[in-house]
Amino acid sequence: MGDVIGLVWNPSKVEEYDLHTALAEAVSQTGFTPDEVLWFATTVDNPGQDATGDAIRAGCTVVVAAGGDGTVRAVVERLTADADGPGFGIIPLGTGNLFARNLDVPLGNPKQAFARILERRARPIDIGELVLERETGRERHAFTVMAGFGIDAQMIAETDDELKARAGWLAYVESLGRAFQNSEPVNLSISTDEGDTVPDRGHTLLIANCGTLQGGAALLPDALLDDGLLDLMLLRAEGVVDWLDTLRNLVWDNGIMRKMLRDDSEAQSSDSIQLHQAKSARVTLTQPVLFEIDGEAVGEVTGFSARVLPGALQMR
Repeated sequence: MGDVIGLVWNPSKVEEYDLHTALAEAVSQTGFTPDEVLWFATTVDNPGQDATGDAIRAGCTVVVAAGGDGTVRAVVERLTADADGPGFGIIPLGTGNLFARNLDVPLGNPKQAFARILERRARPIDIGELVLERETGRERHAFTVMAGFGIDAQMIAETDDELKARAGWLAYVESLGRAFQNSEPVNLSISTDEGDTVPDRGHTLLIANCGTLQGGAALLPDALLDDGLLDLMLLRAEGVVDWLDTLRNLVWDNGIMRKMLRDDSEAQSSDSIQLHQAKSARVTLTQPVLFEIDGEAVGEVTGFSARVLPGALQMR
């Protein structure tokens, strides 16, 4: 018995005809023919949650997200709302494609991405789940790569959308200087794995499910998609000396040196950067901060909790 594929696709990223062509070529290449392919287009108002729900109700055994990081996250968010959902695949068509990069999904080649899905080799991977606290209440979200506040969230908020459409992820570089200027340290309290709450201070906090960014840079080298853990990074750097210590830690200690020595020990913290692994975390803040999820700005939060959902997705 073959697959019933539910294709959740973003019409702003790709023409339906091009996806049909890529799928037909992948079927010819692999020799695997799905029993049925059902098409569910996303909209501006709903980037994929409703379409994914429709695919689940239609009995799809695999739901495929064809679009950018926003489409991927929306599909994953709906899939992980229920236990034992359909399998999952990605046709990466966006600017960053961070989740696809961490999964080694072929980029810029829908035919090969479809071929990978059709070959039916599934791998269980973890997903992160967030509950954001706002002045208006609480919201559940999923994240595939990383989420947090500070320089990254400020950079995303400062990025010009038109420049991003023209230059892709390089547009974030243009906004980095403004992000540094506008990111201020905040007081916070954090507890992990339901342990004691510890007061702290920092201007950037990231919680990651996986850690590779554009260009293959490993921001959090210990963050793995199947280890049942989240990786936390709290950045406290405030002056020039702290920033030099941070760069040394990220680029040298936990980057070049680890590769040169083929070191598989845990990444090392420093005075300005604290690294930690946990299954869950709870953060409260003394002031609202801008927050981002998988490269998308989601407004201000006053606190949040995060937990890992081990093996929540059967990834094709």
